[in-house]
Amino acid sequence: MPLEDFLKVADEVKTQFDPKTVLIAITGGEPLLRKDLEKCGDELQERGFPWGMVSNGFLMSNLKYDALINSGLKSLTISLDGLEKNHNWLRNHNESFKKAVDAISYIADKNNSSFDIVTCVNQKNITELEKIRELLLTLKVKRWRLFTIFPKGRAKDIKEFELKNKQLVYLMDFISSTRKDGKIKAEFSCEGFLGNYENEVRDGIYFCRAGINVASVLADGSISACPSLRGDFIQGNIYKDKFLDVWNNKFEIMRKRDWTKKGECSKCKVYKWCEGNGLHLHDELTGKLLYCHYNNLKH
Repeated sequence: MPLEDFLKVADEVKTQFDPKTVLIAITGGEPLLRKDLEKCGDELQERGFPWGMVSNGFLMSNLKYDALINSGLKSLTISLDGLEKNHNWLRNHNESFKKAVDAISYIADKNNSSFDIVTCVNQKNITELEKIRELLLTLKVKRWRLFTIFPKGRAKDIKEFELKNKQLVYLMDFISSTRKDGKIKAEFSCEGFLGNYENEVRDGIYFCRAGINVASVLADGSISACPSLRGDFIQGNIYKDKFLDVWNNKFEIMRKRDWTKKGECSKCKVYKWCEGNGLHLHDELTGKLLYCHYNNLKH
């Protein structure tokens, strides 16, 4: 997307919201592939928006990081999805691990932004979580978020991506014990209601923010909520709609979620807290829930 097209959206947002209260997160794909990333940051900073990004770290360097900080970068997440063999397997590139570790090593040391590591936990890397934790501590990382991989797109066809129920329980117990240890702040992602693990593996109680206080503009101009929703909940397009018109008037499917109370959710005793789990976990055609963290943790 041409930068000027997104800046029109930023300018529009400023007419209704204080830009200091709106974090613009650049994700992808890989943001560092953009040749104009620093210019993008400069423009957002000039308008008063804090901004951050999620990156695989492959194209990061000391000079690049310093330039991004000067362009107003306030938050940065680097993906590290295992030790070398399993990280490279997931990323499908034999240099990916080294590049990610190099990026982490100098970014964590400078500590100029809100910085954390994200790990997508799967059947291959769950056995090495303790070693990953030790690596992150060696690299002076202070914050670590752990995700599971939801069954959509290509991920639904790769069996090693989805944790078995006992592995999911192990992951929660690992995060809980790591938090109690206090050497690194670990937390589970925001993707599902966890029953008794709530407020133990993350700060606060689960709440899917998609469409409530999160909106997104995708690469083709589509207007949606959390970028994890992909094409499932498109509400408009900046090339034919006003962003604020869509935000103010067309997000009802995400703000009124009684439609999720069907199937296994219809009689669930925790529905009032869960409200159908993360919206990204619903099939876009049928609305069926594809994965329930709460039920899987009980088995």
